[in-house]
Amino acid sequence: MTQRTLRLKKDADRRLKHGHLWLYSNEVDIAVTPLKGFVPGEQVIVEAANGRPMGVAYVNGQSLICARLVSRDPGMMLDRSLLVHRLKQALSLRQRLFDKPFYRLVNGEGDLLPGLIVDRYDDVLVLQLNTAGMQVLLEPLLDALDKVVSPGCVVLRNDTGGRRQEGLELGVEVIKGKLPEQVLLEENGVRFSAPVLDGQKTGWFYDHRSNRAWLNGLVAGRRVLDVFSYIGGWGVQAAANGAREVLCVDSSARALDQVAANATLNGVQAQVSVSQGDAFEVLAALKAEGEEFDVIVVDPPAFIKKRKDIPAGERAYSKLNREAMRLLGRDGLLLSASCSMHLSQEKLIDVVRGASRHQDRHAQLLFQGYQGPDHPVHPAIPETAYLKALGVRVFRD
Repeated sequence: MTQRTLRLKKDADRRLKHGHLWLYSNEVDIAVTPLKGFVPGEQVIVEAANGRPMGVAYVNGQSLICARLVSRDPGMMLDRSLLVHRLKQALSLRQRLFDKPFYRLVNGEGDLLPGLIVDRYDDVLVLQLNTAGMQVLLEPLLDALDKVVSPGCVVLRNDTGGRRQEGLELGVEVIKGKLPEQVLLEENGVRFSAPVLDGQKTGWFYDHRSNRAWLNGLVAGRRVLDVFSYIGGWGVQAAANGAREVLCVDSSARALDQVAANATLNGVQAQVSVSQGDAFEVLAALKAEGEEFDVIVVDPPAFIKKRKDIPAGERAYSKLNREAMRLLGRDGLLLSASCSMHLSQEKLIDVVRGASRHQDRHAQLLFQGYQGPDHPVHPAIPETAYLKALGVRVFRD
């Protein structure tokens, strides 16, 4: 069947020329190519207003981002062959970066595979197909993964908000092989068991690997508080790197059970304790009890998911950092993180500055971290650079 075309309005091709992969519905000349005429996930040739072909994209007229470019060659569709090529490119990068098979294998647009996330836990792959364009490619994608990685088990975590926006069904299932009783990974020399079926995202957050590595060098002999701990990525690594005592705080009892299991897995259960509850309430209670810590990590979920959330989200980040600083000793270290794409690095620095002044303390910015290199940023798509981490010394004269 001949590929259909998607015609852009005049000058709507500028972002594509600069390297971007996304097209919005208001950039399409719907008088010439009505979006309602395309099947969600259909691949089309994108044309500039003058009819010049610009590449191949998949379309979903139900989504604000109505098309995502998958090839700049108008004669090359995203099929099994191109999927194999892109997966080999992605794998080559990870094999240069890491000596063990625990990493994000595919990071969507950053790996020129928009809408696709693949996290690797050795022989287990966990996939998120976040767009209709990727959903229709499931079978050739599985074939391509078999050729490039040959996983023993594949899990679909199709329960993301992005799928809902694309009009796709939600669900979680094992679609290849048998899932091991424990899905193990290793990060910075520390072992973890990840709940890939019912944990957050794909079960683990590889994006903070290098930021955790930085902090790991500064925790020996210290008392550490890990707020929004999830399954202990920061806290258990701190204990494994010599922290005297670690307290992990999370609202999920199941996550804290996993903290305890991961502490035991590394033989540091004596140093690690947990506290279940709302983070802000636990921080207030710890202050009321006169507790102090040498190192505090605040790594919350995204307080800002959409632009309209920015004012309330910024207030939440400010309050969180203020409350955390109240629990630091006279000369402490704060690791403040944000995964909100709409909160800039500069704004997070300003949040930390404001929190330190509110506590009448001095702050020294020691470290600025980002997402790890297995989460490559597409230089034309600012939205792919979402993670920030600040290492801040907070002290009194």
